[in-house]
Amino acid sequence: MKMSRYVLLFCGALLCLAWSPLLRSETPSFANFDHRALAGETLNVVFFGGSLTWGAQATDPQLTSYRANMGRAFEERYPKARFHFWDAAIGGTGSQLGAFRLDRDVLARKPDLVFLDFTVNDGPYDPIDPDKLAAYESLIRRMAEARIPVVQVIFALKKDMPPNIVGRRLDAEHKKIAAAYNVPIADTIPLMRAEVESGHFTPDQLWPMAPDETHPGDEGYVLYARAAWDAYEKAVENKIVCSVPEQSLHADTYLKAKRHELAALPRLAEGWKPGLPNRGAITHDFMPSRWMDRVVVAKGSEAAPLVFQVKARNISLFGEATPKSGKLEVWLDGQKIKTLAVNAQAGNGNLRYFENLAMGLDPDQEHRLELKPILQAGEEIRIESLCLAGGAATLESPASP
Repeated sequence: MKMSRYVLLFCGALLCLAWSPLLRSETPSFANFDHRALAGETLNVVFFGGSLTWGAQATDPQLTSYRANMGRAFEERYPKARFHFWDAAIGGTGSQLGAFRLDRDVLARKPDLVFLDFTVNDGPYDPIDPDKLAAYESLIRRMAEARIPVVQVIFALKKDMPPNIVGRRLDAEHKKIAAAYNVPIADTIPLMRAEVESGHFTPDQLWPMAPDETHPGDEGYVLYARAAWDAYEKAVENKIVCSVPEQSLHADTYLKAKRHELAALPRLAEGWKPGLPNRGAITHDFMPSRWMDRVVVAKGSEAAPLVFQVKARNISLFGEATPKSGKLEVWLDGQKIKTLAVNAQAGNGNLRYFENLAMGLDPDQEHRLELKPILQAGEEIRIESLCLAGGAATLESPASP
């Protein structure tokens, strides 16, 4: 009997170990993250956003960015824990591309905590764009459904500092999403305004790399991190648990978002070949090889159009721009809808390239999409994927000519 009892106890311990990840995922509160970190567990923290998350204009983004300052704060508070800090930040991109990056660049890291920044790149001073709100909410909803604690970070820009304060319409909309999902907000604007008004800093000291009024220097990144850390600590203290409301606040377009990698197609049009993304770029967060595994490449004037049958509400393209890039005509249902001058962004080096091709389509109707390279000698087009959102989000290729 004693032996059988020991066997039962041993089996029970094994079951607890096997089920422990599931048990943890059932309690995604900030207090739970804090408890696990204090206990010395290995934890993944993802920083998801744009160039302000990456740390553009920091003297060394790996050491003096907001991400780096946050990493040190976690390590100091939790000396027993082992952290993996993941940089998922691409400059100049917003939540629309983010909706297609979430699986590869965030969820694949098995995050225990995510800090989300896209408010600036979604246009805080612009008229409200319902599609961007739908994309942003989809990120919050999908992470909350995956039982991941999330902190929404709202970054200040120089124009937000006194005496000439510019209104930011988008902040209030993002805060409504935070309230609906019980997500804490790290709003850096009040803290940085207070530092300027008190005389601790001038706007020029916080944003020292004129004419760049978007990306701060090291002192500004310290304040960003202070606001983010305060929001995290309050979430722990208040035992905040992110939740999922029954109804979304905005359209569910990006809850059905698929990234169709073109190199996975069984065959390609004449003049196109699979290739690898470039491993150099004008800045580290733009480096194509960080965000893409494979691309398809067209070279020369003989490259044929890529033709697809698509069912989706939105169609976007993700790929590379290089100094050798040419132009790409986009045809939808027999009509040319735009010509992309891909190399316009890449005079000085390689970078990621994202373009919305067609928005607000009837998702129940099948559409014929043609991508026609317009290339001179030595030029190329490099595409990673077609990103489809809304409806079935399906792509078939090649279509009949």
